[in-house]
Amino acid sequence: MRAPLIALLAGALFGAGLAVSGMADPAKVRGFLDIFGAWDPTLVFVMGGAIIPMAIAWRLVPKLDRPLLAPKFAIPTKRDLDPRLITGSVLFGIGWGVGGLCPGPALADLAVEPVPAALFVAAMLLGMWLHRFLPSP
Repeated sequence: MRAPLIALLAGALFGAGLAVSGMADPAKVRGFLDIFGAWDPTLVFVMGGAIIPMAIAWRLVPKLDRPLLAPKFAIPTKRDLDPRLITGSVLFGIGWGVGGLCPGPALADLAVEPVPAALFVAAMLLGMWLHRFLPSP
């Protein structure tokens, strides 16, 4: 019961962070991505607020025996860039730039702007479903 409660609290904290930072506002995200127009640099601080603690965590993980709620750490071992990873990254970036949303904020926006967010979430789910039909590497 402890792990689901902590996951719920972490998700609530993440959602609150999205709302407070403006990351769930597609117009704010598009303003951040418009580096040659009316650029809005405020989301740099949001990214810094995420990157700095994560960089510290990556330094601490090798010193720990195991995570609090799992038997072992699930650290990726693959380090090469393959066409599938690059294609997925490009598609994610295009979707983020056009829609101003990525999966987390899109789900949060279902409560705030349900119709536009639902269209994005439907397209995202369709993409996830279509991905199942791609050949495995």
